[in-house]
Amino acid sequence: MVQKRRHSVAVKIGSVTIGGSNPIVVQSMTNTDTANVETTVQQTQQLAAAGSELVRITVNTIEAAAAVAKIREKLDALGCYVPLVGDFHYNGHRLLTDYPECAQALSKYRINPGNVGFGKKRDDQFAVMIEQAILNDKPVRIGVNWGSLDQELLTKMMDVNAKKTNPLDADDVMQEALIVSALNSAEQAEKIGLSRDHIILSCKVSGVQKLISVYRNIAKRCDYALHLGLTEAGMGSKGIVASTASIGVLLQEGIGDTIRISLTPEPGGDRCNEVIVAQEILQTMGLRSFTPLVTACPGCGRTTSTVFQELADSIQAYVRSQMPIWREKYIGVEEMNLAVMGCVVNGPGESKHADIGISLPGTGENPSAPVFIDGKKTVTLKGDKIVEDFRNIVDKYVENKYSKK
Repeated sequence: MVQKRRHSVAVKIGSVTIGGSNPIVVQSMTNTDTANVETTVQQTQQLAAAGSELVRITVNTIEAAAAVAKIREKLDALGCYVPLVGDFHYNGHRLLTDYPECAQALSKYRINPGNVGFGKKRDDQFAVMIEQAILNDKPVRIGVNWGSLDQELLTKMMDVNAKKTNPLDADDVMQEALIVSALNSAEQAEKIGLSRDHIILSCKVSGVQKLISVYRNIAKRCDYALHLGLTEAGMGSKGIVASTASIGVLLQEGIGDTIRISLTPEPGGDRCNEVIVAQEILQTMGLRSFTPLVTACPGCGRTTSTVFQELADSIQAYVRSQMPIWREKYIGVEEMNLAVMGCVVNGPGESKHADIGISLPGTGENPSAPVFIDGKKTVTLKGDKIVEDFRNIVDKYVENKYSKK
């Protein structure tokens, strides 16, 4: 059973609130050149349509900063009001100051303490960014990353550790440095004048066990809202498994207020996959519902036909494509459960547990497919139009079962 959510301060980001007792928020990041307004608008709109509740964009050049307000304007004109988060490294203090329309158009700023500057410049440049956040009433994510950790801080902590009678492992010192960097930066931001309900923290690493350890530790030491994510998670199944293994453990323990799955897209792949994975983590854990889930068997020697696989894939794609429409019309449709099973062994039983289930014929079985609705067999489908007929059954069920808004 999922543990009670850790208490955190709620942070409002445009129309979305992170932390407190609010649902865990799904976010994503574009990989377009932000200076290219059209491609960034297009991908942002796609991510939002897939269910991303916050979308982060890179703001790294004067051209990118100049494009942000135009991107916001075009998204609004399209009816896409997803809050935009600006990702700043190295020159954010200048870009936020020189392009006030960019600072205002963004709903949140992401600041990496390791990439703000060095020595006295670091404090001054960090202060400028925080002052811009205060001026524009914008929240800030202080996002520490082990790939760009403040080297001055890490070196100092390593030197102190080396003088101890029983020094810690270097990896433990690095993890502690991540947490200290985040907490010290948050304290500094508050001293400058940024209110506690405008601060979110993250401490990202790319190792599963390290991520779990770091977040367990920081969760005990503060009540700031926490952003979860395994950085550089990787491509394909590796990235999905690693992200799920780490983030799933933390969510189970009640840690985390917003998540992002940092998948490397396959060449030509869909950026929206990271949104789908984030949603499915939350939904399969019972923390939120986003879209009807399709239960399907893996197949075996009893299912030499590929019909059930094709139907499962078709139905899963169909309900996801319909969700933007259904979500606006029907209350609770995202909680619907479907089952597409491949033979008689578990087919009827699994189908009865779903809102709508179909048990397709396995090898040597009668070439017919009984359909179960709310646990009762209602019809048997046959012939070449099973996919179309089952889709029609789903449509009618949604229309009749769920109240219209």
